[in-house]
Amino acid sequence: MNRGIRVPTAIAVTSADLVLPAPDRHTPGAALLHPPQTLGLDDAVAETGALLERHGHLVAVVPSWLPRTTVQRLHTVRAILETDRIALLDTDLPPLATALLVRQLRQLTVCDFSPGVIASAARLLSHYVYAGALLGSVAKLDRVPVGLKAHARSWSPGAQFAVLAHPAPHLARLGATASGGGRSGSRGGHSKGAGTPGDLPPGPEFATHLTFARGQLASDWVAAELAPAWQVQGVLENPLPADSAGWWGTPKLVEFAAGIPDVSVLYQLVASVRREECRWCGLELIGDRCGFCAAPLTAPPPQAGPASTARSRR
Repeated sequence: MNRGIRVPTAIAVTSADLVLPAPDRHTPGAALLHPPQTLGLDDAVAETGALLERHGHLVAVVPSWLPRTTVQRLHTVRAILETDRIALLDTDLPPLATALLVRQLRQLTVCDFSPGVIASAARLLSHYVYAGALLGSVAKLDRVPVGLKAHARSWSPGAQFAVLAHPAPHLARLGATASGGGRSGSRGGHSKGAGTPGDLPPGPEFATHLTFARGQLASDWVAAELAPAWQVQGVLENPLPADSAGWWGTPKLVEFAAGIPDVSVLYQLVASVRREECRWCGLELIGDRCGFCAAPLTAPPPQAGPASTARSRR
């Protein structure tokens, strides 16, 4: 990897609380694209145009929970600028995990990757993000399957739930108070401090750092129980994103996200994937879809017309 080559790709977010602290002095910040209620359309076009002028390409992360008006604004600005240098990347990750993915994309911009590879790498990197939360209630949780028994237990005093939303859903009820203090087993193993065996969500089988953010739930369970069980290499506390309570259905939570922290590992992961040229816009990509124009890697098979369909039935 050559750190001396700086690909001028800007990573953009729609909220300042999706920008985690840089892990090192090489990692740049992220550009903030203001929502419609704080910036008029003309100013938004000027703001985005200035970013393109300064950076060449813009990769904006578009979370699934954004208001429709904000998403429409992003598409409108791109259409007005008539440019193929803006990538709008959809993500279903929870807020804190989205911020972690944004930081990983920021780290990749100091590597010798083209803008197309950086944009299409978001889908690859998201597979290696573990996102969840400790919740005081799952009564309004609709992002992860919740059984009737868990809904009923939400009304019990002191009930707390360990929930993993990504990469695979997992939900378990902990003890009356999940405050930690017990010894933990192997990565993704069983907790002996808070709750019963099998409470801990299955963890990653690779080196990660864990970021967590406290809502209105007083608990040290994430740092005291989950982090040792997952054998994370570092723990960082961050302010809770404003949209976390809405995503998880309760303000009584401690959100967490684990991901690969080392830029050299991220580089090797992305570099190991075969690069292709987008058949539509010509940019480089990895995976099966272009991050900028969303065109699939291979053209869809031609649809049979009425004549050919009739012939095939003979």
